[in-house]
Amino acid sequence: MPTRPVKSEFGIRDSRFGSRVESRVESRVPNPQSRYVLPRSFYERPTLTVAEELLGKVLVHRTKQGTASGVIVETEAYIGEDDPACHASFGRTPRNEPLYGPPGLAYVYLNYGVHYLVNAVTEADGHPAAVLIRALQPLDGMALMQKRRAGDGRSVDEHDLCRGPGNLSRALGITLTENRLDLTRREDAGQSGGRLVIEDRGIPVGDVARGPRIGIRVAVDRPWRCWVDGHRSVSAHRRRA
Repeated sequence: MPTRPVKSEFGIRDSRFGSRVESRVESRVPNPQSRYVLPRSFYERPTLTVAEELLGKVLVHRTKQGTASGVIVETEAYIGEDDPACHASFGRTPRNEPLYGPPGLAYVYLNYGVHYLVNAVTEADGHPAAVLIRALQPLDGMALMQKRRAGDGRSVDEHDLCRGPGNLSRALGITLTENRLDLTRREDAGQSGGRLVIEDRGIPVGDVARGPRIGIRVAVDRPWRCWVDGHRSVSAHRRRA
């Protein structure tokens, strides 16, 4: 069962944000002085800490089609070769090589041949671990995300756009091309710099809940999933503690 929500200084509430709705709107056009790309030191920490503190941070993907971004409202931790649900449980392979570091890399893989899932690599170099980004509150590039999710012109509810790791990758245009990108690279770093990053825009959060990971068949009892309690973009399974 999920644990009781705890207060966190990171993240947001949602569009149920209530009195904080202005925070979400303002974050669409952030003050450049109040936003920064998370440094490598942010990721080079225990995975469970990173998983919680990523809530409220902003995943940004810049492409030729435009920029799309969203506030992270749900994450899951996968830690080490002794975690049966972690890709590293099979040992080091060409596919899971990014899991072994350095921290701050993007680990993107194709899940069951259908969806691309994006993870942020954590912990010290050589220690395989990552945080799966499970859901976002859409921010920038709403029209672009709508087009990517529904090419037939139908409208997708804002809270459905980036609910679930496969949906958010599709909405942001993330594919295997983004695998191994450095999430800590700034926009002015040249070449692929800044193409896929996670930013701190100073967005406040409400309560954070923790509970078992979902969508897996092993190690389902480990409470390594974090989410913004009550947020409408969070996965339908046990949104509330």
